[in-house]
Amino acid sequence: MLQLQRLSRHFVAAHAPVRLRWVTLDEDQLRQVVSRDVIKGEGRFDVVTLGNYEAQSWATQPWLARLHPSAAYEEDEILPSVRRALKQGDSWIALPFYAESNMTIARRDLLAAAGVPWHERPSWDDIRRWAQRLHRPDQGIYGVCLRGKPGWGQNMALLTTMAHTYGARWFDLQWQPELTSQAWRTALTHYQELLTQYGPPDAAANGYNENLALFAAGRCALWVDATVAGYTLEHPELSRVAGQVAYAAAPVGQHLEGSQWLWIWALAVPASSRQPELARRFVQWATSADYHRLAAREAGWSAVPPGVRRGLYEQAAFLARFPHARVEQAALETADPLRPTALPVPYVGIQWVGIPEFQALGTAVGHLLALTLPPQRRAVSEQLAQAQRLVRTQMQQAGYLKPP
Repeated sequence: MLQLQRLSRHFVAAHAPVRLRWVTLDEDQLRQVVSRDVIKGEGRFDVVTLGNYEAQSWATQPWLARLHPSAAYEEDEILPSVRRALKQGDSWIALPFYAESNMTIARRDLLAAAGVPWHERPSWDDIRRWAQRLHRPDQGIYGVCLRGKPGWGQNMALLTTMAHTYGARWFDLQWQPELTSQAWRTALTHYQELLTQYGPPDAAANGYNENLALFAAGRCALWVDATVAGYTLEHPELSRVAGQVAYAAAPVGQHLEGSQWLWIWALAVPASSRQPELARRFVQWATSADYHRLAAREAGWSAVPPGVRRGLYEQAAFLARFPHARVEQAALETADPLRPTALPVPYVGIQWVGIPEFQALGTAVGHLLALTLPPQRRAVSEQLAQAQRLVRTQMQQAGYLKPP
């Protein structure tokens, strides 16, 4: 995104006398500000950054201008899973800037030194065994790092994915919550044990950025998180472990379904935009194959937004520079938000549930489940029971369920 801001001088030069004013926010604040502006039609922004969660949740509302890129956009080159997530009929809800899935990340040198076998399709049981053998807190190296910070896009992104791959559901087909199921208990218990026994101190305070910093500093032996992490971990100026990292598919529980998530940061034009035509041109330019070529030429392969276009994964130089790229491509091609778990569900989404209420629900449940980690270490069954009651009440108030 910062590279896009720097390279946008090319767009300005081609559309003089246009000017761009950028507003940069952290992820949680961004979601709040964008949601308020788009839903209320405040018109503060001509272009907004949003995720495929918002795109799909808002698809039936008149809040976003539909996009119809020109033939030069090379739409067919966009990965099918990304197209399905953002396109509706012959128009786009938003255009994809970059996409990610999740993967297993490990220190190759530590694996070799401990004689730990490594393979490209691990299970969560494998993660437990490996973490036990690699945990060296006396040396400042923790067996595993996982998201613990509460939030629907923080700990719940990981926990929802874990639960889904163990066969759990947030809701059955009648929208009854199922957070007290055996599958949810198994996933949360596994998560609690991993971070309690083999995780870093204060794991409940660590989200993606904190764990990225820990791993890049050589403090984590294993990490399960977004594929985009590979672009930082292989950057020698940003990572002490560059060149020493192994990558594999995200762990599975009892089922393959739900193990690979799909997240897309996309650019959209609010219906309240005051410069809709220029906004559409900018969004198409910033997500085009031409922009990818420009970024590679002027700033190198690390500046090209990954996860969107097939052509990027056909570049030998890119693959040589980023050894996780094949894992990323495979994950993005197999992620299926329409089938996030083995049982049928009424919702779309793997690491989230595609209903507008999930931002509040997911964050509230995230705070409850974070209390299973040290120092509180509350019982898994107790916290899931509280989450079940909270979600059922909220779903009744939202009209999904009849009041008792």
